[in-house]
Formats: sequence, C-alpha cells, structure tokens
Amino acid sequence: MDFLFYYIAKGLITALQMLPVGGVARIGRAGGAAAYWLDARHRRVARENLTMCLGGEKTPSEIEALARENFKRIGECFACAAKTASMTAEQLEGHMEVIGREKILKRDEIHGPMSRVFAIGHFGNFELFASSVRLAPAYRGATTYRALKEEGLNRMLQELRDRTGCLFFERRTEGAALRAALRDQLLLLGFLSDQHSGDHGVRLPFLGHECSTTKAPAVYALRFNLPLHTAICYRTKPGHWRIEVGDEIPTHENGEPRTVEAIMLDVNRAFEVAVRRDPANWFWVHKRWKPRKNKGTAESSVDEAATAGDTEVTEQPGRRA
Repeated sequence: MDFLFYYIAKGLITALQMLPVGGVARIGRAGGAAAYWLDARHRRVARENLTMCLGGEKTPSEIEALARENFKRIGECFACAAKTASMTAEQLEGHMEVIGREKILKRDEIHGPMSRVFAIGHFGNFELFASSVRLAPAYRGATTYRALKEEGLNRMLQELRDRTGCLFFERRTEGAALRAALRDQLLLLGFLSDQHSGDHGVRLPFLGHECSTTKAPAVYALRFNLPLHTAICYRTKPGHWRIEVGDEIPTHENGEPRTVEAIMLDVNRAFEVAVRRDPANWFWVHKRWKPRKNKGTAESSVDEAATAGDTEVTEQPGRRA
C-alpha cells in the first residue's frame, strides 16, 4: 500500500510541477474549497478556533467567510509548495521576496557570520522558508520535522524537501545530529512554533487563550548563544509570497538570560500580530488550544525533551570569520 501511495502522490506532484505557479494556485484553491465541504471535522475546528479568538470582533458571517477562505488558502499552500520546491532561486525571484535580510547581514558585518534561530509558523506557503535560505548563500537552512506513519508518503515528502538543500532532522530521533550540525556549520535553524506542544511545552497566552507552546527556539538560542528572530510568510496574491524577518528577540536582559517563558511569550505576541494582519493566512484547522494531558503521556522530541535542562549550558555556535 505504501508503494501505491508513493507513486500516486509522486504522479500528482509531477503533474503540478509541470504547470505555471498561477495555475497551481488556482487548482489548490479549488481543492481547498472542496475540502471545506467534505472535511466536516476540520471545518468544525476552524470555525471553533476563529469564533474563540476573533468572535468578539467578527460577526458569524465574517467568521464563516474566513473559515472558507482559510481552507482555500491551505489548499493553495499545499499545491504551491509542491511547485515551488522544484523551482530554482532565479525562478522563485518573481514569486517570492524576503524583507528584513539586513537584520541578519548588518550583525554579520559587525560580529562576523554566526548561526541563528528562527521561530516560524504555518503562515502562507511556509515550505518556502527552506528555499528562502538560498538568498543568504553563507548559510544553510535547517529545521525539524515529524515523519509520517505512511512510509511511502514520508519518502515522497523528503525527496521533495531535499531539493531545497535544507537539512531536515526528525524531531523525535535526530536531536544529537541537529546539535552536531549547529556546532559545525552556519545554519539558519527554523522551528515551527505555532502548534500544540503537549506537556513538554510551556503554558502561555496566544490570541487571548492559554495554550502549550514549544520551548525549542528559546532553548536553542540560549544554549548556543544565538540570535533569535521570527519570520512570517505572507501570501500577497495567488502564487506570490513575502517573507518578513522580524526584529531580534532579546534572549538576555541586564547581562542575564531571560526565562524561556518570557522569550516564547514574545514569539507568541509576534505571531498574534501576523494572524490579525491576515487571519486567513494562518492554519486555523489545527487544535492549538488543547487542555493539559496527564503527566507521563507526553512524547519525547528533539524540540523539547532532548533540550530540557540545557539552558544553563552555553555552547559556542558554528562560526566562520
């Protein structure tokens, strides 16, 4: 069955990659519109999340319209991610721009190149983060992922992602490899930081409601003494995106490390601004606000358990003069 899934998915992706970006975006939006009516479970989750977070400022009809548009955007994102993964840096130039690169380059000019950590989220075509690193040739992109249960589909996704040149580390099994790469190379390390993080996360407010938030960006920035930024991918029109690099989030105050909670609260606040700027651009179909689980049920991961307790140990990041 995995063999069958692999070749069906690969055939669909190959077909999409043969089309222009604009056509792929339209196909994705049509697929998202169909999914809105067919996928009752995720439609309900999106409506509930939107109502909980924006119901005080949006009418029920506006919430409904946002949910429908959100499904279309998600379909567009998934379809376009298959297309953009196969595009060269030159081909992407007409469809993607990166704002705020100077926030990295100016520091490099003063202190020399050094790795840095990015808290990223499911905004727009978030798979573009892997490709955007090509615009900073001194660096290599790196991130974590969670392998799918279906071996064939997981293999297909990894083949697609490998084309970007970005390093991918399975979050539950490859923590040591990630930390070794961070010590030895100049990396732009991105952590998807906007989803429920189980009992290994910290409970912080997000869009007015407490939720489990990953500690990974703060832990890695503190442990390796690296700058920390957010980066948001905005969809500007069908098949076009703008990645905006946020200001550096302070990890120290008065010469002392800030707490992981304080750092990640700043990340959540930056994400809140991005969500409110374009609500349909975010991943509302995820159950972000889950109650606490019973202790002992949480799952170990490179992002959380593998870094627990490491914030007191500062290591030297990969540097090059």
